[in-house]
Amino acid sequence: MEPNPERFPILSFVMSRLNLNKPSDVPSEDLPHDIEQPPPPDGVVELVERMPHLKHPDLISAMSSAVSDVTHTRSILQTLGERPDHEAVDAARARVAEIEGDLSRQLEEIVRAPRPEGVDRVMWRAEQAEKEKECRAMAERERIAYKAVIQLDEMHEAYEKLLKDAEDRLVKMYGSAADTEEGFVKEDEQVNEEVIGILQEGSAKCLERVDLSSRQLRFLPEAFGRLRGLVSLDVSKNQLEVIPDSIAGLEHLEELRLSNNLLVSLPDSIGLLVNLKILDVSGNKLKALPDSIAKCRSLVELDASYNEMTYLPTNIGYELVKLQMLWVHLNKLRSLPSSVCEMLSLRVLDAHFNELRGLPYAIGRLINLEILNVASNFSDLQELPASIGDLINLKELDLSNNQIHVLPDTFGRLDKLVKLNLDQNPLVIPPMDVVNEGVESVKEYMAKRWVEILLEEERKSMLEENMPQASWLSRSTSWLNNWVSNVSGSVAGYMGTGEKSFRDPRLDEPL
Repeated sequence: MEPNPERFPILSFVMSRLNLNKPSDVPSEDLPHDIEQPPPPDGVVELVERMPHLKHPDLISAMSSAVSDVTHTRSILQTLGERPDHEAVDAARARVAEIEGDLSRQLEEIVRAPRPEGVDRVMWRAEQAEKEKECRAMAERERIAYKAVIQLDEMHEAYEKLLKDAEDRLVKMYGSAADTEEGFVKEDEQVNEEVIGILQEGSAKCLERVDLSSRQLRFLPEAFGRLRGLVSLDVSKNQLEVIPDSIAGLEHLEELRLSNNLLVSLPDSIGLLVNLKILDVSGNKLKALPDSIAKCRSLVELDASYNEMTYLPTNIGYELVKLQMLWVHLNKLRSLPSSVCEMLSLRVLDAHFNELRGLPYAIGRLINLEILNVASNFSDLQELPASIGDLINLKELDLSNNQIHVLPDTFGRLDKLVKLNLDQNPLVIPPMDVVNEGVESVKEYMAKRWVEILLEEERKSMLEENMPQASWLSRSTSWLNNWVSNVSGSVAGYMGTGEKSFRDPRLDEPL
């Protein structure tokens, strides 16, 4: 689990030095023993001779901070255990595929099962839905242990990539230090001079645009809130952990880019940026967006992807009526709030790679939506709401890597759909041979299915009229039998007290 000194020499050296930074006021015997800490590598002396600036304590301190994500991930993996071998992973994948195959066959049998004669359609559908739920629950219980093995392997795989990225960062940091005359100059000191210069310039004249991206900034001074004429601020690709509350003073700000920092939250005062049109907070460590984000009523684009959010503010959609682009992919969202359906200007909604269990029932209200991506929600996303057929302007739809078995019967109404991805779904309706023919075939199949359902309903309705010369009274009775819940089967039963009532035989006689 430790970085290999041959592949990651600087990273291995830095991590071997981390224990030197333990607090000195704590007796060494009281410190927990770090079982992860390896003995100093044999090549340490050679590495330091070759890279002498590694002796500088400020450089080591900066490097230690830069690899905090590695040490955190290492601790988690130490708790979870060693990486499973390839045989175990392959066996787990095979077993999961087998379970999913069995589930797909069971669900296909449920979907294709004919409704017995005399059984109410609503009750039949409810029974089938309950059977489907039981099958899914049983399959999930069987899958959970095997999925844990696969996920552990994937975490270790991601850890390997993390080690490589960390080594690359350290190499660049060392190169920067080596380029200076003293061997290392604190980056904050260099950046502070630039920030101070901008603040001084802003006090002398009205600045509209400031670009401080990729400056290794660790904080923004409160004084930034006094640049009231600022229209665009870009502080992306830094090391910011906090945005000052004084940002609310940027009353004319229209574009704010905070991507690729270390932010875990945004200030509530961000809701005072009433002219803000573009907000990019992607690539941070945000757990949630503040409720006040809904007050940014001018927002047109919001990118909150690549974070750690588990939910969106409940009221986010009620006031962001101008929002056209919403990117929340690569988070841990389990649902989208129903208020999202009030974003009637929305044209792009990207929520792939989350843990969504479904879409809001009223998603069809987004009649201007052109692109919808809910791919890779895996076993969590199993069905779509019927209202999806109301997305009359939808052009691109990505549903890949989910557990969808049946597309809604209304799917054939998506007339403008030109790009559709249904890969890696255990689809039964439409059949895979139709899916493989492309989006037009899918639309045609679902449209025909919808027509057949309507015709079947009409046929049953006519059969229930019983006799060709049935009067308006018998037709009304049939209509009531179909649509009124808890009706005993007759007009008299519907108008009665709810108990089974006597049916007058004269109701069945032709007039």
